[in-house]
Amino acid sequence: MSALFSMQAYNNLWANHRLGKACQQLSAEALAKDRKGFFGSIIAALNHILIVDWFYVSALEGNCIGRRAFDDLVPFPDITQLISAQRKSDERLILACAHADEDLATMTVQLPRQDTVQVDQFDRTFLHLIQHQIHHRGQVHGMLSSTNVAPPQLDEFYLSWDADRELRAPDLAELGLSEDVIWEQMAHD
Repeated sequence: MSALFSMQAYNNLWANHRLGKACQQLSAEALAKDRKGFFGSIIAALNHILIVDWFYVSALEGNCIGRRAFDDLVPFPDITQLISAQRKSDERLILACAHADEDLATMTVQLPRQDTVQVDQFDRTFLHLIQHQIHHRGQVHGMLSSTNVAPPQLDEFYLSWDADRELRAPDLAELGLSEDVIWEQMAHD
C-alpha cells in the first residue's frame, strides 16, 4: 500500500509544480487581488496549501510542528519563494511515504490540536492531506480562470499511454524526474 501512497505523493508534486508554473506568470498584484474563494486571493490560497502541508507532513514524518504551522498565514508573499517551499514540502511527503511501513493502517500519527493531541492512522492522515491539496488546488485553478493565464490541466494521473507520457515529460524533467525514475522507485517501495 505504501507504493500507492508514494505514487499519489509524486502526482501531488507534479500537480503543484504545474499550478505553480501557471501562477508564476501572474504579477504580484494579480496574485494578491481579491477573488472569490476561501482565502480571497491566489497567493493566500497557495500559502494555505503549504502551511497545512507543513502541519500534516511533519505529523506523517513523526514530529508534528503543531499550531506553529499557522503562525503566519502568508509566509511567502513572493511566488518564487512559495513555489520553492511547496516543492520542498512535496518532496518531504514523498520521503514520508517511502519510509512508511507496508501496513499503513496500523501506523499512527500525532496531531496536536487546540486542547488535545489527536492520534490517527497514517493512511487516513495521508489521504486527508491529499484531498485537502486537491480541494484547494481546484480553488486556485478556478481563480486562475479570471486571469489572463490559462489554468493548467490538473486532472491527470500517470496513465501509460505514450501521448500522456510525452505531455508530462517536460514538467517531470523540470522536477529532475522521469516516468522511469518514478516507476522504478515505486517497484522498490
